Amino acid sequence: MTTEIEGGWLSDDRIAQVRGSVPLVYIDAVPVRVDGLGNVTEIGLLLRVAADGTISRMLVTGRVQLNERVREAVIRHLEKDLGPMAMPQMPPDPTPFTIVEYFPDPDRSGFHDPRHHAVSLAFVVPVVGDCQPTQEALDLTWFSPAQAVSERVRNEMTGGHDRLLRLALAHAGQLP
Repeated sequence: MTTEIEGGWLSDDRIAQVRGSVPLVYIDAVPVRVDGLGNVTEIGLLLRVAADGTISRMLVTGRVQLNERVREAVIRHLEKDLGPMAMPQMPPDPTPFTIVEYFPDPDRSGFHDPRHHAVSLAFVVPVVGDCQPTQEALDLTWFSPAQAVSERVRNEMTGGHDRLLRLALAHAGQLP
C-alpha cells in the first residue's frame, strides 16, 4: 500500500490504523464576526453530524495534513465549512488560544471523540465575507455571545465544544 505524501490523505483503512496507534493533530476554529473595535459580536456554529453520530452544534474542526502549515489547515477548514467566500482573517503566524486533547473516553478530559486521541490547536478567527455552509454542514447559525453560551445552545453541543466555546469567548474578553 502506498500513502500519498503530497496531499496528506490516507485511505480509510490506513487512517483507522493510525488513529488506533498515535494521537493526530487537529485544529478547532471558532468563527466570529467583530465590530470596529475588535469585540466579538457573533459566533458561527455549524449544525452537523458529530463523530459520535449525533446531530450537534459544532465549531469548525479538522485534521492538519502532512506538510501543511497550521495556518493553512485553519483557513482550509474554515473555507470548506463556511464556503469559499468566508474570508478568514488569520495572522501570518497564528498562535492558538488553547490546546485541547480529545479522547475516546469522555471522562478523561471532558473533550470527547469516540474515534481516537487527538490533540487540537484552538483559534478564534474573524471572518469578514459571506458565509454559506457547505454540503457537510446542515446549517450555519450566527449567535450573539450570550446566545452561544445559553443553556439551549450548550445542550445542542457535544464532545466538549460547549466548553471550548466558553474558553474562546473568555480569551476574547466576551464571555457573558
